[in-house]
Amino acid sequence: MTATEIGHRSLRQTFARWYFDCQNVGWRATIKGPASFPDNPDSFSMYGNSPTPLSKSQPMSKSQLKRGHAPYGRRSLLKGASLTFALPCLESAPALAAEKPAPDNSGPTDPPAAKRLVCIGSNLGLHRPAFYPEQTGNDYSLSPLLANLASHRDNFTVFSGFDHEAANGHKNWDNFLCGKRIGDVSLDQIAAKQIGLTTRFDSIQLCAGDIPSQRMIFTDTGIPLPMLNRPSVLYHKLFASADSRARSEYLLRSGRSVLDLATEDAKRLQKQVSHSDRQKLSEYFTSLRDLENRMSRQLKHLSTSDAQVDYELPTYDPIAPTLMLECEQIMFDLMALALQTDSTRVATLFIAGLGQVFTLDGKTMRAGYHALSHHGNDPDMIRDLIRVETEHMRCLNRFLTQLKEKTDAEGRSLLDTTIVMFGTGMGDASRHSNRDLPTLVAGGGFKHGKHINNTGKSHLLGDVFISLLRQLGIKTDSFSNATRGIDQWT
Repeated sequence: MTATEIGHRSLRQTFARWYFDCQNVGWRATIKGPASFPDNPDSFSMYGNSPTPLSKSQPMSKSQLKRGHAPYGRRSLLKGASLTFALPCLESAPALAAEKPAPDNSGPTDPPAAKRLVCIGSNLGLHRPAFYPEQTGNDYSLSPLLANLASHRDNFTVFSGFDHEAANGHKNWDNFLCGKRIGDVSLDQIAAKQIGLTTRFDSIQLCAGDIPSQRMIFTDTGIPLPMLNRPSVLYHKLFASADSRARSEYLLRSGRSVLDLATEDAKRLQKQVSHSDRQKLSEYFTSLRDLENRMSRQLKHLSTSDAQVDYELPTYDPIAPTLMLECEQIMFDLMALALQTDSTRVATLFIAGLGQVFTLDGKTMRAGYHALSHHGNDPDMIRDLIRVETEHMRCLNRFLTQLKEKTDAEGRSLLDTTIVMFGTGMGDASRHSNRDLPTLVAGGGFKHGKHINNTGKSHLLGDVFISLLRQLGIKTDSFSNATRGIDQWT
């Protein structure tokens, strides 16, 4: 059965769904018949909605094609899936072409001081008067929000007066990790290309609360990466059961068959297309190799015993808006476990901020979180806003404590070898200002215990990012519009 016969759009949608299952422990895949996996690949169903295995001669109704739920089997999918890989790459390179390989700019000969990177972004920013210390340098007094991190005073640095010199407004929050221009490759993905190549997941992208319109993570082709906001999905992705591992292995090996077909088709096309399209196909081959490497890493992980973790999830997923703070705490906990088990070395967490009204210590806030951040200098609104932001700091403090208490394979504290950056793309939500972005960096072997104020605006936030990348052993002289780094810190 060809792609034309089953409908190109239907096939592309189904393959995308199938690939998502491969990457996320086969959540929606169902196997007909006995519990063991079938020898007949045509008894595999994507959605579990076809009553019997599909015969090759069984026709499909127009309504099935229109709905995009054609009940075809795995063998039929393998026949057509390579077309959905190759041909669209030639028709729409910006959307479908593969990511270009990162340049070989690995770090210096000496081992890097840090091996892991965690980036946390708060959607609605932080109330700067409650976050920034009044004094600069080493001898500063902790601010009300930083007081929640008192036990880690010597393990973090506060940055004030830094930003990307980007435009103001909610939509420019997306600049946070990518610099002045939205859609440039984000800090975490630059790191993942270098330090995430040996772990099961090169990076994980998480969200506490409802996934908003804001985006935080971009590939080097400008594609925003999706975020997970269900703790149960993340947990089972990281620490799958034996049945889930078997299902994942079946799906991944099926995916290798798809890649083989796609590669064969693309090689045939190379002899028939223009010079411009051959360049696109070259990028496409790079994408296939990258995907094959990721699948190989997944299969390698499945062939070894999973790390045992002692963590009990709640019986429900706290994804309701009013449960955002509970979700945030769990996501921090799972990030710590992911780093401890070396499942990944790069993680991001987006802390959403919408209209949810929190109840803290038995007291219901007088307005929703978003309204509190747009306080208009109302003292009661500011008081409640600081109370919510205090919860963020408490979650961060718990996370830093967990990293400090956990060790890596070399016996070193995870906090010593993990850079944790907490910041925001919004400097003052009340004025929709993207200037002076509150930023804190902990761990990673830096000379901490300071408040660095960007007096005279001599540096950009990208200079901080340059120093983070260098600390990870990644040689770079620039990030977006920044070109200097922070020498006094490293």
